[in-house]
Amino acid sequence: MNDPAVIRRLYGRRQGHKLRTGQAALVEELLPSISVPDTGPLDATTLFGDDRPLQLEIGFGAGEHLAGQAAAHPHTGFIGCEPFLNGVVGALNHIRDGDLGNIRLHMGDALEVVERLPDAALQRVYLLHPDPWPKARHAKRRMMNHGPLDAIAAKLAPGGEFRLGTDDPIYCRWAMMVMDQRRDFEWLATGPQDFLTRPDDWPETRYERKARRQGHEVWYFRYRRV
Repeated sequence: MNDPAVIRRLYGRRQGHKLRTGQAALVEELLPSISVPDTGPLDATTLFGDDRPLQLEIGFGAGEHLAGQAAAHPHTGFIGCEPFLNGVVGALNHIRDGDLGNIRLHMGDALEVVERLPDAALQRVYLLHPDPWPKARHAKRRMMNHGPLDAIAAKLAPGGEFRLGTDDPIYCRWAMMVMDQRRDFEWLATGPQDFLTRPDDWPETRYERKARRQGHEVWYFRYRRV
């Protein structure tokens, strides 16, 4: 198991370029109304006012995938977690432009939200193009480790789905090795095309397009919670 102190530590930047006036206004006006509460237990009723299916995305980047899924499933509640302020601004733009009322955002560590949800509360969890931390001495910082996966497994309903996308070959091999050690997830691939071709219900992200422009191969993993 991983050291919990290591699992819970956030690495990397919290903010990039300075926000423009309109972006700052979104953060001040829209974000508070759709933010996950800072404390207390969480469930669909707390977040959305009714009992609906829940899905969660860890590190949503600029929010393209999160917004695409929310638009396609208007009766599902989506929780997006992202520590990077400029990524949160990107998601806020999508939420405003798409009039998406079924998204709640947390600007911080996704595990802080995951641990506050009831067991078996989530229909899906997405981890798309996480920071690969390619150096071996940084492997413990990767989200694809048993500590975070234990938390994800506990909150996924039986039959729920965990999706991982990456274009980093080191991370791809690491993730496959870690998931092969687990008996609480079943890999849904039956052939190479199942993890080399993006599923139709998997909206493309800006990061994925950039990876393809750079000639990177992208891998798509789908696991069912046993």
